[in-house]
Amino acid sequence: MENLVRIFTKQLTEAIEIGKKANLKPNNKKIDNVVITGLGGSGIGGKIVSQLVADECPVPIIINNTYDLPSFVNENTLVIGSSFSGNTEETLYAIKEAQNKNAEIAMITSGGQFLEIAKKEGYNHIVLPTGDSPRAMLTYSLTQQFFLLHHYGLCSSKFLEAIPNAIQLIDSELENIQNEAKNIAQKLKDRTAIIYSEAKYEGVAIRFRQQLNENAKVLCWHHALPEMNHNELVGWAGGKKEYAVVVFRNEDDFYRTQVRMDITKSVASEKTDVFIEVFSKGTSRIERSLYLIALGDWVSVYLAELNQVDPVEVTVISHLKGKLAEL
Repeated sequence: MENLVRIFTKQLTEAIEIGKKANLKPNNKKIDNVVITGLGGSGIGGKIVSQLVADECPVPIIINNTYDLPSFVNENTLVIGSSFSGNTEETLYAIKEAQNKNAEIAMITSGGQFLEIAKKEGYNHIVLPTGDSPRAMLTYSLTQQFFLLHHYGLCSSKFLEAIPNAIQLIDSELENIQNEAKNIAQKLKDRTAIIYSEAKYEGVAIRFRQQLNENAKVLCWHHALPEMNHNELVGWAGGKKEYAVVVFRNEDDFYRTQVRMDITKSVASEKTDVFIEVFSKGTSRIERSLYLIALGDWVSVYLAELNQVDPVEVTVISHLKGKLAEL
């Protein structure tokens, strides 16, 4: 997994070339809304991108992480299905429902049943490289979300400049990123991580939580501000020393939310002595998001090393899928 994290920017570079070469046919339907459906490492890219294009996309984007689709889905809905393996059962169910509703369907996958369906039905699709676990392929699936939304006229092409800028930034900061990640991992050892971010960066916080879950084999949770200030902040009355807070901060966080973060720090710091503020770098939200994702990925593999666990192993998920296959 460390080797896969190390080639993060190489993957982004390859992902851009894959997107540019994708053979996508024109769409004649009016798109009133978008549903991005996917699970785990295949699905989080949709959440992150939906937030990154929120200030320019003219229609609502809903993230779907289950078997069925919202009832509003119809022929004027763009349903983007993302499944690295192409065999994710929840996403296959959702695509079948999208077909029944005559939605416009586009797919992101490396193969499996997804690719078979896309080719058979003539759906727009982008094929990812095979071979690695879904969470290690976020760079590819995230980038293709941009390409699909752009193809359907739902976002601009600014990502084509922002992603290369992020690549340059991350490569130039790699040593600093690794050093900061090692320091964070050491502070998280034997503690329960609580991850906070501003609402529009929640997808990045979720990605970090997922990486700690799967790579470091630990439980943790996340919340977004300002919503966190309306419930979980009160819960800090029961805070414990075993908790370690990680806050992702960005220069474009809403100014009043930045004040909320400072106040939250003062409250939580009364209960725990580990309150880590991670400040992103970059001149755009895409750059800042990818910077934080890269840093969080490094934290997860360093924490896995400290915990003496195999970051690649996901036996319990394989067990779950095996049991479901018996139904």
